[in-house]
Amino acid sequence: MPDRTTQAGQAAPARRRRLTAAQRRESILGAATEVFAAAGYRAAKMSDVAARVGVSEPVIFQNFGTKDALFAAVLDRLASGIHAELEDVAGHHSPAAALLAHILNPATERSHHAPGSPYALFAEAAVLVADPASGEPARRTARVITSHLADLVRSAQAEGGIRAGIDPEAAAWLLLSVLSARPLRAAAMPRPSRLESAVAALALAALAPTPPRPSPKPPAPGRTGSTAPYQQK
Repeated sequence: MPDRTTQAGQAAPARRRRLTAAQRRESILGAATEVFAAAGYRAAKMSDVAARVGVSEPVIFQNFGTKDALFAAVLDRLASGIHAELEDVAGHHSPAAALLAHILNPATERSHHAPGSPYALFAEAAVLVADPASGEPARRTARVITSHLADLVRSAQAEGGIRAGIDPEAAAWLLLSVLSARPLRAAAMPRPSRLESAVAALALAALAPTPPRPSPKPPAPGRTGSTAPYQQK
């Protein structure tokens, strides 16, 4: 058998296991998610993605072709995981209206969209919807998210937590608008720590069921519902 030790008596490094095409693609997407989340789409470099994966930069282009295509694949990967995450979070926030309140909670948003968080890419996508190259994957991601939000609205309506007459799709786009505009409000709004909670409360109030009207009080005994005209003696 060949000797697998070095002259210093140390074991030679093990051979790196060759990844399948699917495994290589997944490793690139994971690294690209981290790079795009940390640097943003425009500042991110393909060479940084390659360095995280441990391959040469041409390998990234061989798998995805362009930076735009890689970013689109990252957004698709994140969007496809939204449903599974909502299902997981739903187990801790029931009924559905409580889950929607949790999603709009500024504290939840801060943890999900902190710099470097993968979900910060959704805010990045909202900025890129009009971009000729990256606009379509950004728009596609927005439609996937609103589809999941609309399902939540329907569930909340069935449970009585949201007004029955509201269009679920319109409500979902309202919620996404509140979420996607948070970076703008964080940068420009005075007293964001107070006003952000008020914005979320207004959005939820717009969807809340209409409280039932109180029943009219019956007339007091011995009195009719009409008032006799005042007569002077």
